[in-house]
Amino acid sequence: MPELPFTLDQLRILKAIAEQGSFKKAADVLYVTQPAVSLQIQNLEKQLEITIFDRGGRKALLTEAGQILLDYCQRILNQCDEACKAVEDLNSLQGGTLVIGASQTTGTYLMPRMIGLFRQKYPDVSVQLQVHSTRRTGWSVANGQIDLGIIGGQLPTELESLLDVIPYATDELALVLPAKHKLAKEKELRKEDLYKINFVTLDSKSTTRKVVDKLLKDSGLDIQRLKIEMELNSLEAIKNAVQSGLGAAFLPVISIEKELSSGTIYKPNMSDLGVKRELKLITNPSRYKSKASEAFKKDILPNFASSESPLRSKGYLEL
Repeated sequence: MPELPFTLDQLRILKAIAEQGSFKKAADVLYVTQPAVSLQIQNLEKQLEITIFDRGGRKALLTEAGQILLDYCQRILNQCDEACKAVEDLNSLQGGTLVIGASQTTGTYLMPRMIGLFRQKYPDVSVQLQVHSTRRTGWSVANGQIDLGIIGGQLPTELESLLDVIPYATDELALVLPAKHKLAKEKELRKEDLYKINFVTLDSKSTTRKVVDKLLKDSGLDIQRLKIEMELNSLEAIKNAVQSGLGAAFLPVISIEKELSSGTIYKPNMSDLGVKRELKLITNPSRYKSKASEAFKKDILPNFASSESPLRSKGYLEL
């Protein structure tokens, strides 16, 4: 068998430069010197007889040949990671790592409970939680950077055919008002009352905001008539704004349990409106499924899944 014209270290360096955009930043994240990084890339170019980076500008830009090499480089490194996971699994969950991705609401309020339960049962498995947007979580699952994800927003169209998407649970988005709001005296509100309220919302690019807007629109509301007082970038900021009397909001019930108990916000009944979204489990069917990820799916997720979720099905769990 002929000797390979590159090493895994060279491929890791190539990937780091492409991700960081410079030789210096790549050297920093790899904890090596910049001359060492430059030398490895020079050797790689000589071995393959190609130019990998266009060094004419301030940023390290891949040539056409460099981009082709990077595409295969990422596949090779992913396969190496999967091989390591498979070997770790020989120890039957006595060690190893589980990487979980989640969108903001699930990652902040639900996932810590799940991980706590998992660690009680499998204390030797290291668990990493990455909380990002639905879009970024989806791409991380597709690229093999995380084992599984739980999302509440809509996946990009280009990912829907690449991932297994399983309905997981229903997440109610409740209307909440400042405790001293004039409508907080009412036990029940109707859709038309929403036009009288000032709202605090997530910014328009948020997948949760898009879900809420769509659900309200589908219910017959004219969302253009709703008064948006301010846009914020986190649920915690919105909760604080509501408690401070700055406006009302639609928030996941799981995120406001403490505030409802303490009476700092008020949740009226909506007689003619229910705003619910579907949480989904996403996995990559073409990737290696570690024992840790399978244990999480079978032992932990069903405890939090809604009754109609396939995860509650014995037949599914035996697949």
